[in-house]
Amino acid sequence: MEKHISVLKEESIKALNLKEDSIIVDCTLGYGGHSSYILSRIKKGHLFAFDQDSEAIRHSTDRLKNIGTNFTIINSNFVHLKEKLQEENIEEVDGILFDLGVSSPQLDDAKRGFSYHEDARLDMRMNQNNPISAYEIVNNYSKEELSNIFYKYGEDKFSRNIAKKIVEYRENKEIESTLELVEIIKSAVPMKFRKDKHPARQIFQAIRIEVNHELDVIEPALEQALSLIKVGGRVAVITFHSLEDRLVKKYFKEKCRIDPKIQGMPNIPSEYLPDFKLVINKAITPSKEELETNPRARSAKLRVIEKVK
Repeated sequence: MEKHISVLKEESIKALNLKEDSIIVDCTLGYGGHSSYILSRIKKGHLFAFDQDSEAIRHSTDRLKNIGTNFTIINSNFVHLKEKLQEENIEEVDGILFDLGVSSPQLDDAKRGFSYHEDARLDMRMNQNNPISAYEIVNNYSKEELSNIFYKYGEDKFSRNIAKKIVEYRENKEIESTLELVEIIKSAVPMKFRKDKHPARQIFQAIRIEVNHELDVIEPALEQALSLIKVGGRVAVITFHSLEDRLVKKYFKEKCRIDPKIQGMPNIPSEYLPDFKLVINKAITPSKEELETNPRARSAKLRVIEKVK
């Protein structure tokens, strides 16, 4: 298995402001990079880690056991955050981390069907029990539906043409593999646009988001996260593309907003002030040193919010 390098690890751990007895939730366990670092710092606390990928859970359980036993892994999507923690009799926590990227091992394991560089059956499911895979979307969605998700989630200017080519191709044969789809995408994109970046990158991103409902779960999960945080506790979110980052940025900004009617007034009573504040106004991005060792981190952004009352 390829080694997974956790993005913005030092920055996100610092942002969580860990204490030895902190109760922390890692909403995206993955292959245990952030979780193992957190666990090593909370010897008297407890870590709750969520993931819907059974393969990642198997790997991470062994990794975390080498550090401590004060952890609980929950096999679920983080959209069920509050419900699952209540089942563990947890009503409030000190910190919550979301790393919204796809784990490198998921991308690098050809059989998972995430990669546009390796041939495999079209899949892209983070939860292997999900009945809908990339195969169903590519072969069953209408031209309009495909075009919409390519434009909305991939922000691809050739969305319409790519959708048209897919529908034309599958009139004769179902599209079964990743590289088969890559060739169709290439045929729909003018040659001069293939040089700057891989023409399939944004389309594969769009299909992956659709398969896993990635954007649909962010706001409900953040709402639950903020309701679980103690005063002085923090929620840190790492995003990897502009759609996710815009959602998080807008949501955090709204939660920290002072009513415009009283903004600027001297000595505003505390009950009229927001319950949350941004720990940093701008997103934290990877250092030059991190980018040299992990180019996949190039689009990562970290945003942090704190409960103040």
